[in-house]
Amino acid sequence: MSRTGTILENTPLLAQAIPATMRAAVYRGKKNIVVEDVPVPRIAEGEVLIRVAACGICGTDIKKIEHGFVAAPQIFGHEVSGTVVALGAGVSRWKLGDRVMSFHHIPCGSCFYCERRLHSQCALYKRTGLTAGFDPNGGGFAQYVKAMPWVAERGMLAIPDEISFEEATFIEPANTCIKAIEKARVSPGETVLIMGQGPIGLLLMMLSKLAGAFVIGSDPMPERRAKSLSLGADMALDPRNARIADEIRSRTDGRGADVVLVAVPMPAALADALATARPGGRILLFAQNDPEMRIEFPAAAVGVEEKEILGSYSAAVDRQEHAARLIFSRQLPVRELITHQFPLEAMNRALELAAHPISDSLKVVIQP
Repeated sequence: MSRTGTILENTPLLAQAIPATMRAAVYRGKKNIVVEDVPVPRIAEGEVLIRVAACGICGTDIKKIEHGFVAAPQIFGHEVSGTVVALGAGVSRWKLGDRVMSFHHIPCGSCFYCERRLHSQCALYKRTGLTAGFDPNGGGFAQYVKAMPWVAERGMLAIPDEISFEEATFIEPANTCIKAIEKARVSPGETVLIMGQGPIGLLLMMLSKLAGAFVIGSDPMPERRAKSLSLGADMALDPRNARIADEIRSRTDGRGADVVLVAVPMPAALADALATARPGGRILLFAQNDPEMRIEFPAAAVGVEEKEILGSYSAAVDRQEHAARLIFSRQLPVRELITHQFPLEAMNRALELAAHPISDSLKVVIQP
């Protein structure tokens, strides 16, 4: 037992007195989050303890909580940034006081799937390597998280002094969007429709613009359409307009969109995307990661019109630095997406807003 009361293994280096307990938003079952005291994670050889400064709320977090997809208890939150406050034996890449962000999944780099850049299908990748306790599940909705050895070695990035912790929380989601843009093969001069202009849809929109595409944002909320235009979209349309597909075809010599990126978690969105895409076009499902969702679509759209339906899940380890550069250079102005910041004690209010956005809300960030 250390003098501060925290049980620590292998006598790690400490930047400050580490308490024995911390506050955390604990998932206790379907639609049940309780902010309570839990033990600060113990670190062992090769591990790093991070004092969390900011953690974004992701749609995946909301789905797990709302639908009870995982067993309780858990501490969610994987868009994490903070300060290194303790180092396990053998850690040489990091020093106390470093400002960092951390991914929660890192692949092995050498298996069948890694060799084919299918990193998210790697067995090691499926083991979460960032935790605040209980079964590892990110842990950013707590005051401290620990990075396990494979994450501490290959899944953390240093944050420049001029970049806020809140901005740095976007590196992981930006990475997932870069992967999606690449999988959809977005190319210069193509017409790209992004369905949904929430935080992820806006990232996809900005990245499509950086790829040289003509970009159309689609969202029923006028405020989000306005934000899309202010961040670079060439057009912003209301999906409730029954003639949206006709309007896109009228601007593409009758063909339709080359690429449709679906950033709304609705089963009906695929049928709409197929109706909007040109023959031979690509539709990428980004938000359809609900394990219970079932989707129907006209088979001829694929079998006759040769439209491709693609999926993209999670981040790509070999795009970490690229995602970071776009944010550190502010080519992706992610500060424009942050509208609400909440303390950990207001976790349930934050989740409610993230799950049910209002006119002026986009990204919701927790500051533990």
